[in-house]
Amino acid sequence: MDVVERTRALIREPSVSPDPGGAMSLCASWLGDLGFDVSEMSFASAEFPEVKNLYARLGTEGPNFCFAGHTDVVPEGDLAQWVHPPYDGVVDAGNVYGRGAADMKGAIAAFFAATERYLASPGGGHGSISLLLTGDEEGPAVNGTDKVLTWLEERGETLDMCLVGEPTSVQRLGDTAKIGRRGSMQGFVHARGIQGHAAYPERAHNPVPDLINVLHAFEHMVLDTGNAHFQPSNLEVLDLSVGNDRDNVIPGEARGRFNVRFNSDHTSAELIERFEQRARAIADNVTLSWRVSGESFLTPEGALSAAICDAVEEVTGAVPELSTTGGTSDARFIHRMCPVVEFGLVGQSMHKINEHVAVADLHHLVDIYERILRRALRPQR
Repeated sequence: MDVVERTRALIREPSVSPDPGGAMSLCASWLGDLGFDVSEMSFASAEFPEVKNLYARLGTEGPNFCFAGHTDVVPEGDLAQWVHPPYDGVVDAGNVYGRGAADMKGAIAAFFAATERYLASPGGGHGSISLLLTGDEEGPAVNGTDKVLTWLEERGETLDMCLVGEPTSVQRLGDTAKIGRRGSMQGFVHARGIQGHAAYPERAHNPVPDLINVLHAFEHMVLDTGNAHFQPSNLEVLDLSVGNDRDNVIPGEARGRFNVRFNSDHTSAELIERFEQRARAIADNVTLSWRVSGESFLTPEGALSAAICDAVEEVTGAVPELSTTGGTSDARFIHRMCPVVEFGLVGQSMHKINEHVAVADLHHLVDIYERILRRALRPQR
C-alpha cells in the first residue's frame, strides 16, 4: 500500500475521540507486518480508561527515533455540507477528502510508508524506530500520550528523539515546523454574594460586579511582552454565567471562565499565584480554581531540528520556519523525555467541513520523513 491508500484506509475507520474505531487496530496490523514489537493498551483497562493507545518498536539499540501521533479525530459536523462523505476517503481533483486527512491520519500513513521504504533500502542506519499512537489527543488528553510515557518509564524504555506529525505547515508543505508551544490553563472564577430583593439592595450583596471587576483586572494585566522564541502571553475571557431568570432578584453567585496561553517566561504555578493575589486585592468573596493543560516548552535547535530542516529543504527547496505558535499538542508531554519537534501536512482544512490533503503533499511528506530517519539514525563516526 502506498501512502495514499494507507490514508484512505485510516479515514475509512471512523475514530471520533475517544472511540478508537478500527484505526488503531489497523495500525497495529501494519506494524506487525513490518516486524515491530507492538504493545496495544486497551481502552477497557483501569490504567487507560476509555482510550486505546499503542507503542511499537523495531530494534533494541539506541538511539530510539519515535514517530508520534493520534488516530482520534473531531466530529464531522454537518454531513450535508461535505462534498464527499467524511469517512469514504475519496480522491478528487488531486486531494484526499475525509475527516482526519490533515489532522493527522495522512501523517500517520506517511510514518508507515517512510519506515517501510527506509527498511527496504540498502545501507540503513543504526538504532531503533518506534511509533507512539494515542486515541486521546483531540479529547481531554488525560489517558493518552502522558500515560503512555509513564508506562514507558516504568519499563525502562526511553525515546531519544521524537517527531510529532501534527499538521504544522501553514500555506505549503514544509513552510513551518514547531519547536515549542505556549502553555495553556483554564481559570474558573466563583463570586459569592447574598441573594436578595432588587428593590432592597442594602439587604443583599450582588456578586456580579465583583466577578466583572476581577475579570476586567485580569484582562488588563500585562503578563509579558514576548521573548526571542514566543509571542506575548494572553488571557481571554470565555464565559460568564449567573443563571438568574428573575427580574426582581439579586443573584447569590456568579461564575466566569477564562483561558491563559503563556510563554516560557512563566510557569503555571507562578501565574496562578499572581492571579490569586490580584483577585484577593479586589474582592474577598471571589475564589479561583484551575486546570492546567500543559506547560510551555522549547526544544533548542539541535540535531533533530537540523535533520528536519535539511530533509525539507532537499524535497521542497525551502527551509521551514521554526515556530512556537498555535495551540497545544501531545509534544508538551513528550518534551519531558526527549527532544521533540512537530512537522506535518498543511493544516488549513483541519477540523473543518471537507477536510482534505493534497495527494502530492502526502508523497512529498513520505520523502521528507524517510530522509529524516536517515539523518537521525546515521551511524556516528
